[in-house]
Amino acid sequence: MRRTSIPLLVFHLFFAVFMLAPLVTVVLVSFTDKGYVSMPFDGASLRWYSAILNAPDFIDAFWRSVSLATGAATFATLLALPAGLAIAWFRFTGRDVIMSLLMSPLMVPNVVLGIALLRFFTQLGVSGSMSTLVLAHTLVVVPYALRLVVASATGFDRSVGQAAQTLGASAWTAFRRVELPLIASGVTGGWLIAFISSFDELTMTIFVASPASETLPVKMYNYIANTIDPMLASVSTVLIVLTLLLMLLLDRLFGLDRILSGNA
Repeated sequence: MRRTSIPLLVFHLFFAVFMLAPLVTVVLVSFTDKGYVSMPFDGASLRWYSAILNAPDFIDAFWRSVSLATGAATFATLLALPAGLAIAWFRFTGRDVIMSLLMSPLMVPNVVLGIALLRFFTQLGVSGSMSTLVLAHTLVVVPYALRLVVASATGFDRSVGQAAQTLGASAWTAFRRVELPLIASGVTGGWLIAFISSFDELTMTIFVASPASETLPVKMYNYIANTIDPMLASVSTVLIVLTLLLMLLLDRLFGLDRILSGNA
C-alpha cells in the first residue's frame, strides 16, 4: 500500500506544480518595477497595478466582459433549463436530434464559428453591437449549461413533484417550489461554467466584436501584440484573485463539488 501511495503522491505533486507554475510566474512578473517582463528578484513594486487605474480602456473592457458573460450565461441557462429537463425526463421523437443540435457548438472550431457569425451578422447589418455579441456567446456556452442541467435532472427523483401535485399543487407550483430548488445546484453550476466560458472567449469574439464592443480578452490580445510591458501580468493577477475569491464564496455558500458536478 505504501509503495503505491508514494508514487501517486509524487505524481500529484508534479501535476500540481505543472498546473500552478504558469500562474505563479504571472503573479511574480506583475510585481516587477521594470518596464519589461522580468521576475522581481531585485525588488518588488506595485507600479503595474497603479497602471491599471490609469488605463480606463482596460477597466471599461472588464465591465463590458462581465456584462456580456452575465447576459450570455443567463440566456444560455434559460434555454438549457427547459431543453435539459425535457431531454432528461421524457422520451420523444427528435430527442437525440435536439440534444445534438444544442451540443453542436462544441464540435465546430471557434474560428469557423466566428467567421460564419461575422458573415451572418454583416448581411443583417447588425455586426459589432453588444446584442450580437450576447447572441454569439449564448450560442457558444449553451452546451456547458445544458450538460449540467441534464446531469442534475437525470438523477432527480420526480416522485416528489408528483407528490406535491397529488396534494393540490399545480404543475407550475410543484416545479417552482419543489423540483427547481432540488436541481438548483446543476442550474447554478451550468450558469457558472457558461459565465466563465463567455468571459474567457477570445477566438470567436475577435471576429464578432467591434472597437466599441471590445471585451477584456480581445483587449489583452491586441495589447500584447503591440506592447511588451508587464501590465498584462498585473491584469491577469487581478483576474486570478477575483476568480479565487468567487470560488471561495461559492464553496462557502453552496459547495463547489455540488455546483460543478450538478448533483441534485
